[in-house]
Amino acid sequence: MDKAAVTSPLRAPFTQYVGPQGPAELHEEAQPEDGKETAGELVTCPFCVSVWVVSTLTAGRLLWPRATHTAMGSLAALAGADALQLAYGALMSKATGSD
Repeated sequence: MDKAAVTSPLRAPFTQYVGPQGPAELHEEAQPEDGKETAGELVTCPFCVSVWVVSTLTAGRLLWPRATHTAMGSLAALAGADALQLAYGALMSKATGSD
């Protein structure tokens, strides 16, 4: 599973480093120890993490609507910036003929 290097310290107690996966990405796997394996599977599974993020944001909208609204706006802007960067990279790759 590919993971951003910058968040590796958050996953480190539950995962083990396997090797580099790409630019600023790491390949990590869950530690095969009791208790840590379950948590490691949760933090290396994009589907699992997405469920926790959505649950947290939903609870935040109910408990702290104003702060959560601001955080969600920031995350939406970040997603838009990522999409534009990916589109730019694809266009540049196509223009130069490299993959």
